[in-house]
Amino acid sequence: MSSVMPQPEAAQIVACTVSRDVQNFDLLIEDMEDTMGESWGDLGFSEALAFFSQPEASAMEFIALAIDQDDEDNLTLMSEIITQAKAHDVRVILIAEDVTPAALHSLLRQGADEFVPYPLPEGELAQAIAKVRETGQPQAAPSETSGPSLRAGANKNGAVIVVHGLAGGTGSTTMAVNLAWELATADKKAPPSVCLLDLDFQYGSVATFLDLPRREAVYEMLSDTESMDEEIFGQAMLTYEDRLHVLTAPTDMLPLDLLGSDDIDRVLQIARSQFDYVVIDMPSTLVQWSETVLNQSHVYFAMLELDMRSAQNTLRFKRALQSEDLPLEKLRYVLNRGPKFTDLNAKSRVKRMAESLSISIDVQLPDGGKPITQANDHGMPLANAAPKSPLRREIAKLAASIHDLKGDQAEAA
Repeated sequence: MSSVMPQPEAAQIVACTVSRDVQNFDLLIEDMEDTMGESWGDLGFSEALAFFSQPEASAMEFIALAIDQDDEDNLTLMSEIITQAKAHDVRVILIAEDVTPAALHSLLRQGADEFVPYPLPEGELAQAIAKVRETGQPQAAPSETSGPSLRAGANKNGAVIVVHGLAGGTGSTTMAVNLAWELATADKKAPPSVCLLDLDFQYGSVATFLDLPRREAVYEMLSDTESMDEEIFGQAMLTYEDRLHVLTAPTDMLPLDLLGSDDIDRVLQIARSQFDYVVIDMPSTLVQWSETVLNQSHVYFAMLELDMRSAQNTLRFKRALQSEDLPLEKLRYVLNRGPKFTDLNAKSRVKRMAESLSISIDVQLPDGGKPITQANDHGMPLANAAPKSPLRREIAKLAASIHDLKGDQAEAA
């Protein structure tokens, strides 16, 4: 008779953290224990590459790749880990702390399925795990070519709202993304349909600000707009939290004159027929089809700051539109990082600037500070990342006024 006592069966390892030193991510350890119990392990970077070739890897559902700023010198190794994981049908959750947006973008493009910032927000890791498990099911996971289904023959005659930065760094993409999100959530009972178009084909960052992948389908659609219909347009788009439809900038940098005025007109016509609001993030450069966008717009927000470069560029912008006899009355000037209520000196500067340029500054947005940059880097609207931010509150007020105005016009009609 054997004297060996039966041993309890060890839990099967179905997930692993992969990091330089998991002790640097103590919150990740706690969340993994809460979510996965005993069915997870820990690997170093080099150990992970060797592990994928082992038989045990067949049971692996996902890895949580945890990196910080010290790991940016090893992006090639990080990319190889993601590539090997995807080759073995293992999902990848990217956990990043103080990593540059360029590095994040590179790893997400390499194939990471989910991104969660560190320190981990409450419940975010559990949600990411649920998502990768859901997409791991054969019947789930939308394909690369899938997109929101649009209805042929619709005619919503949506309002076109344009955001154009008159100088670099004026916050035009931040405003476009958050204005679109606030409009999409403006009415809880009957939420309007909203699409966000990133027409900056070279440096567009809407995808980064919403943590969405860039897709080849965008270029395929733009390169042949004559054949575009509702189905093709919908397949090129992505959805953010099932509320906001987004056309990201193409995967590769493209010349701004790749499209002509007729191409942009076709895109806007389909977008307006399908959505209540069409929000457009424009490149700062004026191109041939800028006139088309301006003519189709209902309101054209021109973003500037309280500095000389913005003043000079505003003057040039006005002269360019006046020389072509374009509708200047559609312009609404927005001052980003405006002065605080008690800063009387800066407020007088704003007044002098408006008078010298012969413009009216209709909206002044406060400086949101570091939380704004963090929200953008983490790919989240301010309503989710920093709901109490004064900048978010002002954009929410603007969205509410636009929605109320559209509702009043609909009732009058």
